[in-house]
Amino acid sequence: TSARMMTVIRDEIGFDGLIMTDDISMKALRGSLGGLSRAAIEAGCDVILHCNGTMDERREVAEAAGRMTEIAQRRAERALAARKTPVPVDIPALSAKLDALINGRVDD
Repeated sequence: TSARMMTVIRDEIGFDGLIMTDDISMKALRGSLGGLSRAAIEAGCDVILHCNGTMDERREVAEAAGRMTEIAQRRAERALAARKTPVPVDIPALSAKLDALINGRVDD
């Protein structure tokens, strides 16, 4: 919710990608969900992340955040276009390796 930090990120660092808040339902900041959402958007965030909550809370966040700006939409589209297909992994093999690491059985 800090306009100063958004200036650092955008102007001093030069980041022009999509900026999303952390999950505002974690209660890391004081205030209502709507107030926090408005403050984050006003500070310069593009998207509000709200992972848990009732439909009324979700509505409050959505109404407070409003519609995405054109520039936020372009950033979101660039972020989506930059996604790569994940490399397939062998879950059973990774689980076995994790189990070995946790239990002190490490192959050198």
